[in-house]
Amino acid sequence: MKDTMLTGVKRTEDFGSAGSRRLLAQGRLPAVIYGKNQNEHVTIDAKEFQNKMKHFSESTLLTIKVGRKNHSVLMKDFQEDVMLGKILHVDFFEVTKGETLRTNVPVVLVGNPAGAKFGGVLDQVTHELEVECLPKDLPRAIEVDVTELELNESIHTGSVVLPKGVKFVHSEDLTIASVKGVKEVILATDEEEEAEVEAETESE
Repeated sequence: MKDTMLTGVKRTEDFGSAGSRRLLAQGRLPAVIYGKNQNEHVTIDAKEFQNKMKHFSESTLLTIKVGRKNHSVLMKDFQEDVMLGKILHVDFFEVTKGETLRTNVPVVLVGNPAGAKFGGVLDQVTHELEVECLPKDLPRAIEVDVTELELNESIHTGSVVLPKGVKFVHSEDLTIASVKGVKEVILATDEEEEAEVEAETESE
């Protein structure tokens, strides 16, 4: 897919914060590709990256073409100027074909829970899960069907059917989502707000 392809240029000089600022001013984004081999410093088109990153997550397998070489990578971290809404630096982890990797994958809930008919509210407890698999088997997301969830029921990792070759790095009793009554949701929200207020008071 085009939105997972990036073109990089090897960075051989002008390192340091001053060099990074100059690159950013030229529309180039400093980045590093690390893994088993020696780290490779590159630059990528800043505008292209910011546009494409809307379509991928930590579990999206990307390809960065540097010269004649293609690097299969995962985006592991990035630095951002929140005030300006600009990415300043990106870390990519290079994966090796045929070797197992671990990474987090987004959880997407599918369907309307049966308990909603009786006033239940769907609560997504877990938004991403760590999986282990080969690069070729890495899913973009894990879909969890919540259609059968009744009021006061939960679904856990042990009930989720994963794609072939993928397994969780979690216990089977980790809660992914539940259906609660409206009163329970309001009570939980109030308790969270009280905890936040207490924490702020203690820090003053």
